[in-house]
Amino acid sequence: MAESSQKLFSSPEDAVKALNEAVKAKDTAALDQIFGPSGKDLRSGDEVQDAIEFVEFANNLAEKSSLVKENDSRVILHIGNENWPFPVPIVKYNDQWLFDTRAGKEEIMNRRIGEDELTAILVCHAYVKAQREYVLKDWDGDGVLAYAQKLRSDKGKRNGLFWRAAQGEQMSPLGELVAQAWHAGYKKSRALFKEAEPSPFHGYYFKILTGQGKNVPGGAYNYIINGNMVAGFALVAFPSNWNKSGVMTFVVNQQGKVYEKNLGPDTAKMVQKMKSYNPDKTWKPVKE
Repeated sequence: MAESSQKLFSSPEDAVKALNEAVKAKDTAALDQIFGPSGKDLRSGDEVQDAIEFVEFANNLAEKSSLVKENDSRVILHIGNENWPFPVPIVKYNDQWLFDTRAGKEEIMNRRIGEDELTAILVCHAYVKAQREYVLKDWDGDGVLAYAQKLRSDKGKRNGLFWRAAQGEQMSPLGELVAQAWHAGYKKSRALFKEAEPSPFHGYYFKILTGQGKNVPGGAYNYIINGNMVAGFALVAFPSNWNKSGVMTFVVNQQGKVYEKNLGPDTAKMVQKMKSYNPDKTWKPVKE
């Protein structure tokens, strides 16, 4: 249970006091001692998301904390005015106490995965809405009303769903989502808004698909005709770290219905090869 270099405490109260002090000081070295080597597994790998979660945790911890005894050797820390149960229990070990990081890791992952997957589904819907808006205007001036083939426009162009609008100019179709992400801490148009060396957005990557396969009504065909994507559009959302930031992969096309499937540990490799929207019967509609 206890890991090498993990700090032990004389009581649950002392454990909470040490946690409080480390969080207030943003002392990562002290936090590493408190949670031990497995503490790194509590982080999502998304720097922005980890920072947001840390701030939320710190605010709740400062707001209120209490200890709830489950039995003589296990205590749960509750924080915030809503008495949120911290998923890492404090347990007795050889007459001392410690945070049982391994026991709490699975619960943390389950909570985070659920939140990240919900966000990915919302982004899928935002993408559909943005494409439907984009196609109403000839943004590149070529005389063809077409869907965007990029999430982020090239510099100085409007060939993607997001571009930086000057003051007084019309916001890009994905502008509202980008603004929300910016406010949350995803600066410099990162995550799904940057196609070169992307960073995950709430634990997910997003990729535009430019055709559909035989499993889709209408059969297989390319959405791009003579260089313009006019025959449809689709998107795939997949976890940046399977089974840690997310489990399910999601796809959506111009019909707006999101489907999901667990592609397993090879998710990233499978999506890399994916060019077309082609969910078969193993893909299930997302219940919303």
